[in-house]
Amino acid sequence: MVQRIDPLILGEAADWLVQLQSGAATEADHRAVQAWCQRSTEHAQAWQRAEAVLGDFSRLPVPVTGETLRRLSRNGAVSRRQALQRLGMWLLAAPAAWLAWRETPWQQWTADARTAVGEQRLLTLADGSQLLLNTDTAIDISFDAQQRRIDLLAGEILLTSAKDPATPARPLLVRTLHGQATARGTRFSVSVEGALTRVAVLEGAVDTRPLHGTGSLLLRAGERSAFDADRVLPASPLEAGDLAWEHGMLLARDMRLADLLQELGRYRPGVLRCHPAVSELKVSGAFPLADTDASLRLLGETLPVAIQGLTRYWVTVEPVG
Repeated sequence: MVQRIDPLILGEAADWLVQLQSGAATEADHRAVQAWCQRSTEHAQAWQRAEAVLGDFSRLPVPVTGETLRRLSRNGAVSRRQALQRLGMWLLAAPAAWLAWRETPWQQWTADARTAVGEQRLLTLADGSQLLLNTDTAIDISFDAQQRRIDLLAGEILLTSAKDPATPARPLLVRTLHGQATARGTRFSVSVEGALTRVAVLEGAVDTRPLHGTGSLLLRAGERSAFDADRVLPASPLEAGDLAWEHGMLLARDMRLADLLQELGRYRPGVLRCHPAVSELKVSGAFPLADTDASLRLLGETLPVAIQGLTRYWVTVEPVG
């Protein structure tokens, strides 16, 4: 269990971190931090967490650590008080982020194929089937004499099946931790989203079957559904925007801003947050996934929101003013 630390102490740790990384820290500052850490076990743990966050910054794909913290300690896009509040929030969120990383199944790191955040990748399988991997996706591929199987470990795929050259023909299926979807001469997508696996069928038909349930559901072209390990939800009509990601777009129709930002966040590294005051704003439009910065600018131009960020890897959409 992650130890809870007083937010006031975390705020002090954030302030000290900014001071030491500002480029103007003195020996006296370093001695003062050491004395502060020795005040209590909670102070020491808060500083450990601050250093861990600093380590996370250093692993970002650009050298943002020093620049980010310099902007925290000097006059810039945000005031020092605002910046410290945001860094304090990052420290509060650090245990959750650590737990999410720790719980990532090791199979995802040893997958046969995977994509990075924001990346898409097209594969041609041994039987001629076409497989498009969406952002942050990991799969294993297992073709043998009995079946053609794709294990979707994380993320989302779009599969266009080919006729099996083997005789007799082997079933083509996608398996997730919740169950499996078996193709019947088809084109369909499968995604893993938390406690559910989602399936959308463009062509042909797909048989969906939960891991522990006894029932199944046959989805036909133009239908979608979801299932967990025990049951399959009823089919519903496929919507135009469901597979727009194949063409690098996110289509929104009266979508909550919070939901839209959550989806955009899947295609960009770092943190993308939505302020509660604007989370319920409704958004309609087409947003490019290959350039999420452009999508955020579009939101800023069409909604009463401001796009605030220390770097492009730490962005919050806030109310104007």
